[in-house]
Amino acid sequence: MNIEVNGKQMTAQAGEMLLDVLRRAGVNVPTLCAMEGLTPTGACRLCAVEVQGRPGLVPSCAWPVEDGLKVKTHSPRAVRARKTIVELLLSGHPDDCLYCARNNNCQLQDLAAELGVRERRYQGEKEDYHVDLSSPSIVRDPSKCILCGRCVRVCEEIQNVSAIDFIGRGSKSCVGTAFDQGLNVSSCINCGQCIMVCPTGALREQDYTHEVMDALADPNKFVVVQHAPAVSVTLAEEFGMKPGADIDGVMTAALRRIGFDRVFETSFSADLTIMEEASELVHRIKSDGKLPLLTSCSPGWVKYVEQFESDFLENVSSCKSPQQMLGAVIKSYFAANEKIDPSKIFSVSLMPCTAKKFEAQRGEMMNEDLADVDAVLTTRELAKLFRMLGVDLDALEPESPDTPFGTRSSAGKLFGATGGVMEAAVRTAHYLITGKNMADPKIKALRGLDGVKEARVNIDGMEVGVAVVSGLANAKKLLQEVRAGRKDLHFVEIMACPGGCIAGGGQPLGADTDAIKKRAQALYQIDRDDNVKFSHENESVQRLYEEFLGEPLGEKSHHLLHTEYAKREAIM
Repeated sequence: MNIEVNGKQMTAQAGEMLLDVLRRAGVNVPTLCAMEGLTPTGACRLCAVEVQGRPGLVPSCAWPVEDGLKVKTHSPRAVRARKTIVELLLSGHPDDCLYCARNNNCQLQDLAAELGVRERRYQGEKEDYHVDLSSPSIVRDPSKCILCGRCVRVCEEIQNVSAIDFIGRGSKSCVGTAFDQGLNVSSCINCGQCIMVCPTGALREQDYTHEVMDALADPNKFVVVQHAPAVSVTLAEEFGMKPGADIDGVMTAALRRIGFDRVFETSFSADLTIMEEASELVHRIKSDGKLPLLTSCSPGWVKYVEQFESDFLENVSSCKSPQQMLGAVIKSYFAANEKIDPSKIFSVSLMPCTAKKFEAQRGEMMNEDLADVDAVLTTRELAKLFRMLGVDLDALEPESPDTPFGTRSSAGKLFGATGGVMEAAVRTAHYLITGKNMADPKIKALRGLDGVKEARVNIDGMEVGVAVVSGLANAKKLLQEVRAGRKDLHFVEIMACPGGCIAGGGQPLGADTDAIKKRAQALYQIDRDDNVKFSHENESVQRLYEEFLGEPLGEKSHHLLHTEYAKREAIM
């Protein structure tokens, strides 16, 4: 189809929405409600444009193109309407931008500046909403909500959780939980995808930077830190560097500069997780155990299965996540070797995930009244901490992490992208069954950002069916197939966040699909260049078993590295 936009000819495909055509052509039309890949709602009306022959403005996000369409995107009428909409949104919005977590990173703030809103023409009633601090992961401030509906849609359509929805009527409408209770008793899985799509400060993570700073300043605390595989390939974006830049060594140096006594890699315990999880898979296959085995690395997914799919709890791996495994080993093996009282250790983890905050506080993650992990910071919080303490990343030379938990294989680093856990597990499962490494460890079918990926892997004549799922709506569909009788899958990796940890709820805000792809490519590049590509070849992991754990699935491993999950009730 041929259409005319601002006097210029453009081509479009039948069925396309006008906003998609405009974006492809580089015409910037603002919106606060449109979400890529989801059916448009036209809720915010900011994308309204003039269409010749129509009496009023039309929402371009929900307007199908037709041949010969003539459009003006920035006519005086359209710009005036957008400015009025923003002014009306601001009329009841709090004036605390300087104190807001989203200051200088707020789409409403940006639109006000872009449209030249410099005075208050409308005075609206400001509702006195209660700030919901009940969740260990997410803070809700309804007074800053502009009712765009993004959080509701991602929670319902992408994650299949529906912890929040529109409640109330008319001017009393707001976004809330069932019966307007706290997030802690809702069906929220703490994934933080609502934070990633919120255009204002209505949703943010629980901030634990002050607890970490207090620990760093306490001479009686021995403060250790671990950082997840996805953090090093995303942190750079917070400091203006290109997506996918890996600053692992510089980040390690910066963490030492601000006072951490030891800096460890969660990729080490990712290798440890693979030793346990691959052994569990092989054991279940050989003993006709419950299949398919479902991974347990993603705490958002674990809470989801506890609440919504509890009939699959027997299928879920008993392995703790890499974060919790390393936390447990630090306060046992490491504390004993260094002759440090475990109660004096303050263990911090740097994660791409808000659900990790919830996971660290679970009762199952305690050992003799001590938490495996004491505080979890997201990638965003880590950047905030560096800025507060005056860290200049450009001035630092890369440094290596500390032993014994600073050694990793590239398989452990792959955990950061969807499919990485499965790829690492298959490599080691192949070795445990055959005694040999895979000739080609790369499993191309498991890579990429597709929501569902499947592969068949021949291991010593046995065809092992594996699947990778990210985004819990996709997980539900696959579980329904298994429930209906599907028998060809042995192992399924499930990540709550679409794309995996590289697109987790604690990552830099505003990243597009291209940025997320570059983060994944950075992890694949590490795997391509690394000499050690198999978790079972990590010498530090081997030594940990020899000196302390004994063997995978052994008594001590089971006590420290495994747990149990149970059905969980939630207000729906």
